[in-house]
Amino acid sequence: QVQPVESGGRLVQAGESLRLSCTASERTFSSYAVGWFRQAPGKERVLVAGVSSNGQITYYADFLKGRFTVSRDNAKNTVYLHMNTLKPEDTAVYYCAADSTFDMGGSPLYWAFWGQGTQVTVSA
Repeated sequence: QVQPVESGGRLVQAGESLRLSCTASERTFSSYAVGWFRQAPGKERVLVAGVSSNGQITYYADFLKGRFTVSRDNAKNTVYLHMNTLKPEDTAVYYCAADSTFDMGGSPLYWAFWGQGTQVTVSA
């Protein structure tokens, strides 16, 4: 069992970049796949990116069109989401989730452990 904790969300202007971090105190965090989800007001929680436990397999939602990059540093027990060319429609609460299997189907149901989320707001 792990408890992810997100950080890095803030208010930015359109076109700027932002890096979110997801970490956990448990040493076993490095053995879990990690997914980044986001949820905008009134909308469903969607998977935007994910990375396997060893960092060799990644997933990105098609609608990102290459603007986001996920990476992990297992020595620091941290997974990052690098977000470039941010748009107002990227405004959402971003959640980090972990699971022993890497499900790229997009459903939050397949991810066992969740952080509390970090707010990203992109102004026009």
